[in-house]
Amino acid sequence: MIPDQPGWIQGVPALAVEYVDTGQDEADLQIKIREFFAAGTRYVWVVRLTGPRRVEVRRPDQKMHIAHPGDQLEAPGILANPVPVEALYDREAARRVIFRNLLQREGYASLEDVRSEGEVRGRIEGEAQGRADGEIEGLREAVVEVLTARGLAVDDDLRTALAGSGDRVALRSILRQAATAASTAEILAALGG
Repeated sequence: MIPDQPGWIQGVPALAVEYVDTGQDEADLQIKIREFFAAGTRYVWVVRLTGPRRVEVRRPDQKMHIAHPGDQLEAPGILANPVPVEALYDREAARRVIFRNLLQREGYASLEDVRSEGEVRGRIEGEAQGRADGEIEGLREAVVEVLTARGLAVDDDLRTALAGSGDRVALRSILRQAATAASTAEILAALGG
């Protein structure tokens, strides 16, 4: 496990990645690989940037395997996911792998999972807002019905004031007042109109 802090990692890596380009001293590379294995490294991936792109997959006491573009590299017990060969030298392929890993770190298998969760949350929030809006509209209508049933005329000013009120608590209070108000002016005043 790599710590989330600056500085060098103590010990040897379980997986080492070496890049080889023109001018590489092959003898030095072979010594370095032997040193990795002697220290306990379990995999060395040698990314060859000269000639056809490829990765030499090396393990202690096993024959080297060559992986080509289109192949997936695996390191069981070290990496949770396979790595496309291209991700070791192609910036866009690397970004896709990084993005997948970051999503998984947050508990998502894919971007589609994130989108689906967002859609579900949006529907839930929309339904909740719809219920709240429906309750507010119902309270407005109830105030008008109570006043009308009591024989009090509801004019345009009162309807406008009611339409402008979106506070459920205030509208519930207005509804209670409507049951005993002497005039619609009292209700209009209570609405701040």
